[in-house]
Amino acid sequence: MATMPITKRGSEKLKAELHRLKTVDRPWVINAIAEARAQGDLSENAEYEAAKDRQGFIEGRIAEVESKLSTAQIIDPTAVEAGGRVVFGSTVDLEDEDSGAAVTYQIVGEDEADIKQGFVNISSPIARALIGKEVGDVAVVEAPGGVRSYEIVDVRYI
Repeated sequence: MATMPITKRGSEKLKAELHRLKTVDRPWVINAIAEARAQGDLSENAEYEAAKDRQGFIEGRIAEVESKLSTAQIIDPTAVEAGGRVVFGSTVDLEDEDSGAAVTYQIVGEDEADIKQGFVNISSPIARALIGKEVGDVAVVEAPGGVRSYEIVDVRYI
């Protein structure tokens, strides 16, 4: 099975979610199922069906998170020595060559991506265009919204 890169922060976030699922959500849904069973006829019990559906979702998510953590390759961006090149975990300051707008992105794993927070997925068009580039290089991004050009202003490993 292939490894999945993830930052240390992303790993901690998944571990916290797994802990919550196992210690809060799972016991809650088991209790909800027990309460619904106590109401009698299960064939027409909407609360029972809803609780069973929720249990299925929780158990599926637990399995998914455990699988992701077992295949995760945890990368600490502060320990990366890339010689100024953009690599996984890098925080990159960019300037849009058309508008002059400045943006900052950190290249992260699939589960950590949140473009509004400045976290881009390693397999996104912008991350693929940036990987391997250095300060002063221009990255041409073929995004769904059209082709954009960004000049790399700074690369940090934080």
